[in-house]
Amino acid sequence: MLALIDYGSGNIRSVTNALKREGADVELVSDPARLAAAEAIVLPGVGAFGDCVRGLQSRRLWEPLAEWLAADRPFLGICVGYQMLFEESEESPGVRGFGFFGGAVKRFTTPGLKVPQIGWNQLDLAAPAHSLWRGLPPHPHVYFVHSFFPDPSEGAIVTARSTYGETFAASAARGRAAGVQFHPEKSQAVGLAILRNFIASVPARALAGQG
Repeated sequence: MLALIDYGSGNIRSVTNALKREGADVELVSDPARLAAAEAIVLPGVGAFGDCVRGLQSRRLWEPLAEWLAADRPFLGICVGYQMLFEESEESPGVRGFGFFGGAVKRFTTPGLKVPQIGWNQLDLAAPAHSLWRGLPPHPHVYFVHSFFPDPSEGAIVTARSTYGETFAASAARGRAAGVQFHPEKSQAVGLAILRNFIASVPARALAGQG
């Protein structure tokens, strides 16, 4: 079972449909007890960093997710679900993220830049051999909706960059956990390929029809 975390934030329906289309046995999970049955986790996120953190905490999901990350189990964070892997965000001062990656989430500050960024933009694959990018061209286009972006303190975790006024870490990974700032569920064939690659990294029994 692939657990799609349902905590009152995120484009749940479109993410669910995209994952199912690529063969995952998806269950919406808002009860931490259900994580025991999961083989992989997808954490979406739309809205303010602080609201997303509090949404997870109020449902008693925060600590189980932190333990999951520490155990190096398959995990994909999307948009704010990616940002929460870092230590903090300028959007919500005083609110702590998971701290799985070092660094903070920052706001676009380029003068005259239209924020939020909404639309298609190119990825530059910093780690083209990473499993998420299997079968993709070197500069795929994906769909973004964001006003903030992570600024990792360690360049080695960055797996893709994009440029919108300034160059930022569009994806980062360590071990079996990864996060993407863009929305794969809205990124058509490229996004579906990325989700398919994530699913392929999960034990077979998490796939539909495998038990």
